[in-house]
Amino acid sequence: MADRLTQLQDAVNSLADQFCNAIGVLQQCAPPASFSNIQTAINRDQPANPTEEYAQLFAALIARTAKDVDVLIDSLPSEESTAALQAASLRQLEEENHDAAARLEEVVYRGDMLLEKIQSALADIAQSQLRTRNGAPHQPSPAES
Repeated sequence: MADRLTQLQDAVNSLADQFCNAIGVLQQCAPPASFSNIQTAINRDQPANPTEEYAQLFAALIARTAKDVDVLIDSLPSEESTAALQAASLRQLEEENHDAAARLEEVVYRGDMLLEKIQSALADIAQSQLRTRNGAPHQPSPAES
C-alpha cells in the first residue's frame, strides 16, 4: 500500500485525467455551432446528442475524486503533530500489531492441530476403504481404541 502522499498524488493525477477526458469527450460530442439560419435547420434534423449524460457522468466522477483528495489531505499529519505525538502513536500501533500477531499465531497453531486431526481421520478412512476392497477383516486403528 502506498503512503498518503503517493495516494494524494495519484488522486490529483486522476482528477487531472478526468478533467482532460471530460473536456475531450464534451468537445467531441458538442453540436456544431450555427453560422446562419440554414445551419440551425440542419442541426434540428440530426439525432440527439448524449452531451448532457456525459456532462453528468464526468461531473460525478470529478466530484467523487475531489472528495477523495479532500479526505487524503485531511488524513495527512497536521502541523501541530510533534515528534513525541508521532512516536506515541507509532508505539501504540506497534503494540496493536504485536497483539494481532500473537492472535494470528494462536489461530494458525489451532488450524495446524485441526489439519492434523483431519489428515489422520482421512488416512483412517482410506485404510478402511482399502481393507474393505481387499476383503481383509477390520482391525481398529490406534485412534479408534
